[in-house]
Amino acid sequence: MKLTLIFYIIIGAGGAKNGPKRFVFSWRICNFEGIKRPKMTTTSSLYVHIPFCKRLCGYCDFYKTMSLGRKAEVVDALCEEIARRAPMLESTVLKTIYFGGGTPTVCTADELGQIVAAAREVFDCSEVEEMTIEANPDDLTDDYLQGLRRVGFNRLSIGIQSFADEDLQFMNRRHDGAGAVRAVEAARRAGFDNISIDLIYGLPTATEQGWRANVEQAVALGVEHISAYHLTIEEGTLFGKRGVKTAPEEVADREYEILCEVLGRAGYDHYEISNFSLPDRRSKHNSAYWRGTPYLGVGPAAHSYDGVATRSWNVASVARYLEGVRPEEEHLSIGELYEEYVMVRLRTKEGLSVSEVEQRFGREYVQKLLAAAEQFVGCDWLVSDGDQIRCAEEHWLVSDAVIAELF
Repeated sequence: MKLTLIFYIIIGAGGAKNGPKRFVFSWRICNFEGIKRPKMTTTSSLYVHIPFCKRLCGYCDFYKTMSLGRKAEVVDALCEEIARRAPMLESTVLKTIYFGGGTPTVCTADELGQIVAAAREVFDCSEVEEMTIEANPDDLTDDYLQGLRRVGFNRLSIGIQSFADEDLQFMNRRHDGAGAVRAVEAARRAGFDNISIDLIYGLPTATEQGWRANVEQAVALGVEHISAYHLTIEEGTLFGKRGVKTAPEEVADREYEILCEVLGRAGYDHYEISNFSLPDRRSKHNSAYWRGTPYLGVGPAAHSYDGVATRSWNVASVARYLEGVRPEEEHLSIGELYEEYVMVRLRTKEGLSVSEVEQRFGREYVQKLLAAAEQFVGCDWLVSDGDQIRCAEEHWLVSDAVIAELF
């Protein structure tokens, strides 16, 4: 098994000066020798995958199951895996903990607390700054939110996707638009002051006016963080099986422009292509991923990275996970690490550091980077500012074209 990352890219038909052409490519990480090992950091992150859902959303491609009968067994197995794999993060301090899924909020607060207690037993959690749980709006009752607070969660990531009932019914979501608003209001009453919501654009059911209303509703609620993703149709999803199509490209592009316009005017920092935050409210967990910080992922289908050159992943099956099937792994070459560094960093506001490229990968890769970047700096798709190279925000929609050329 290989880890495959799928990206939408836009390639200029004749270089940076000509019109863009959009297509999808699959970038597959393979095994090579000759890895130059960068210095290990002293901070790390923990990801916990809860693979259960009460309903399957049409677009979701993450591993999940609606069979909840073995939930208690999985919770016990998660605690065991945390203890067994703790040496991977030896001599590091946890900075972030993130519960994703699936739908983590199908677990009771006590079940979640059991997992958090297992982590605190084996990791140095004295410096954890952010503990996030993904949540479905209709799970967030007042009592349940108080339970999450008692466990130690200080950040919510609420899967709202849309405030429009038509969109939510199309996606097969459990909540309606009014329920989404109530969930944010209940979280505020419970004391959460760091709330992120997810939105999806490029839906065939949406209109420009409806999408603008979605973004303005998010602003009106005052949420600290917004992640907005273009609808992607994957083969194994309900949408894929039904042959659902996304909105036309020009419609989705206009929705992205509206997103940036409305959130920028409201004071949100556009710090990554799909992520916006109020000041000092960036996702610390996701930012750690983008910096290459080591992380341990536990649970079915969870991925891990040692911060050097080794990735591993658990089996995507509750039954086999409970049977004790151990993770598979792969070792990345220096060339693959360089490509991933460029890909991830150029999706962020700050971009990449030339001196860091030299420190981590060597002078040869600096020369390769600067030579490839020259044409894009010349036409203002890339901005070179001293040691930093970044994508100009007005060209983020075509940033993957630049990234592909820099590999």
